[in-house]
Amino acid sequence: MSLIWRHFRAYGKRRWGYAAFCVGISAAFNLYFLFFIQGGRTEYLLYLDVLVLCFFMLWGAVDFWRFAGEKKNLEKLLGQKGLICRIYHDFENQELAEHDVRILEEQLEEHFRENCELQDYVAKWCHEMKLPLSAGLLMGERISDYRLRNDMKEQLERMNQQVGSLLLGCRLQGTLFDLQVRKVSLKECVQMSIHNHQFFLIQKRFEMKVNVGDEMVYTDPAWLVYVLDQLISNAVKYAKTRPILSIWAERERAVIRIFVEDNGQGIQKSELPRVFEKGFTGENHHNGKHRSTGMGLYMAEKIMKKMGHEIGVESEYGKYSRFWIVFRENDYFGR
Repeated sequence: MSLIWRHFRAYGKRRWGYAAFCVGISAAFNLYFLFFIQGGRTEYLLYLDVLVLCFFMLWGAVDFWRFAGEKKNLEKLLGQKGLICRIYHDFENQELAEHDVRILEEQLEEHFRENCELQDYVAKWCHEMKLPLSAGLLMGERISDYRLRNDMKEQLERMNQQVGSLLLGCRLQGTLFDLQVRKVSLKECVQMSIHNHQFFLIQKRFEMKVNVGDEMVYTDPAWLVYVLDQLISNAVKYAKTRPILSIWAERERAVIRIFVEDNGQGIQKSELPRVFEKGFTGENHHNGKHRSTGMGLYMAEKIMKKMGHEIGVESEYGKYSRFWIVFRENDYFGR
């Protein structure tokens, strides 16, 4: 019933001009008949009005039925995923619509090609930057001043992490998201991620609590390490005094979960639903305490979805943050 009423309202908006015109003509004729025709019989006028009214009611019903059918067909077409002008051929100026679609497709293709070229350039630049960064880290070890050597190494390690994240981000946004899913050791992935952050973990004197056994999961190890890097990096960034980083795994039937928990600053309850949003930085960024792009966790969730995993978070502000990744039974990747 609500659908018919919606169609009726749309029909009224479409035809109100015609209705007003017809009512105006009828009223003018009736006034002319009553005041300017001498001896005219009003019953004839009334009879004529009834006939005209019946005619317009019948015409209106037929027109409304046709309008409702077109509206229903239009709603069905709008639900299609293809271009309507390529599916529905019964409308005027179809050539103009197809011309505009071709122009837009050409523009999109040109922008897509330029974007791919830019991604290729950035990826090559990242590879080129890796070499001098590695050389700088080796050369920094020769500096005799411990404080200067440590400060220099910290900055170079940060640059190395950022370049690595940028390179993986280009791969993630590229035309082909190269997944190499296979059966891997969860413990080895955790150890590799900890190794990537060992300088900062040692520098901030983290107490490590790692309890990951021989669990095997089907995933892409490079991308999983990248996601773990984001979680550990956040733990380092928001660490407080006497920081603790806990990583453990749990198995429940065909599901394996890995948890990454820190006793850092935590996340505001109001911000928890938004931590995986693109560009979300939170209150800590806005008050100047920490610098963040808001892309790390967004990309982490995007990667997990592409691999069929789940990622989530819970936190109590000022006490802890706990992220988890869920690996379900997906051994079809290994067949």
